[in-house]
Amino acid sequence: MQIKSLEIKDYRNYKKAFVEFSPKTNIFYGDNAQGKTNLLEALYMCSMVRSHRTTIDRELINFNEEESHICLKYIRNDVEHKIDIHLKKNNKKGLALDGIPIRKSSEFIGKFNTVLFSPEDLSIIKNGPSRRRRFIDMQICQINPVYLKYLAKYNKIIEQRNSLLKQILDTSKHEETLDVLDDQLVIYGTYIISEREKYIDSLNSIIRSIHLDLTGGKENLILVYERSTDKSEFKKELLKKRNKDIRSKVTSVGPHRDDLGVFSEGIDLRIYGSQGQQRSAALSLKLSEIEILKEKNNESPVLLLDDFLSELDTKRQNALLKRIGGIQTIITCAGLDDYVKKRFKIDRLFRVENGEIIYE
Repeated sequence: MQIKSLEIKDYRNYKKAFVEFSPKTNIFYGDNAQGKTNLLEALYMCSMVRSHRTTIDRELINFNEEESHICLKYIRNDVEHKIDIHLKKNNKKGLALDGIPIRKSSEFIGKFNTVLFSPEDLSIIKNGPSRRRRFIDMQICQINPVYLKYLAKYNKIIEQRNSLLKQILDTSKHEETLDVLDDQLVIYGTYIISEREKYIDSLNSIIRSIHLDLTGGKENLILVYERSTDKSEFKKELLKKRNKDIRSKVTSVGPHRDDLGVFSEGIDLRIYGSQGQQRSAALSLKLSEIEILKEKNNESPVLLLDDFLSELDTKRQNALLKRIGGIQTIITCAGLDDYVKKRFKIDRLFRVENGEIIYE
């Protein structure tokens, strides 16, 4: 997979910009708050139909404008495609692939694959379960569009059930409605659990060798899917916890309460891992993501490195650079530091200044 060009209009601090990319290494440098991350965000939008920084689309539109447009041209399996995204302050976003309107995000995601490395990713191990669930869900969505549909439906039912739980005074009056919602939760939730199990199995088959390489052969890494309920027991657990849920006014069981366990030599890295161990595990997760997308699509994803290398020590920088050779990579950094000049063959270089991109 390879980006040919990106055109953005009235996006964040950009009035208008057009970039043609090298199929290899592209570096965008400049001071902070000039628009480097905004550029990567626009590319990520073309992959996931959402920002990695906000859930509110209107925040992506230039402050003085009502609409914004992103146009991406890319090559997949030797065929050129075009993605158009129209963002509107007072309406839903518009999506089109090769000029054909796409109504649902689930039909769009997976057409153009990226892997984003941001400094926040290094905290995925020590952060709460919701961050790890989001990591898994976003990766599965890129390889399985049906998963996105089921996840959206499941989350909507959870909202409805929690809303009903907050209204309940007399349980008997709402018993029938809760039964209906629970049946729907089991249908969608069971599918989500199954797909997460498969994805984590795929991760485990890849991540061990990556992590051994990253730690000089010293540490094995094992991922464990920690379920709040087994699939076969899901409906029974919902009924068993119903009174508790009514009292607490939240649904206490289901894949929305699950977690990803990260263990090395029997140690739970989420709790007892050093900062170095947690960062190595996080990097191994991201590198495994690349390999799974390669395997599923028979093509490499595009890599987006948002000021990421500066957060790594030399050992982890070397491990990352070793793994991403030959893949189209878009990198942002504050300055062309020695490690960038020495370690990268810079195929195309851009300076970003106050919402303008200057080719050098």
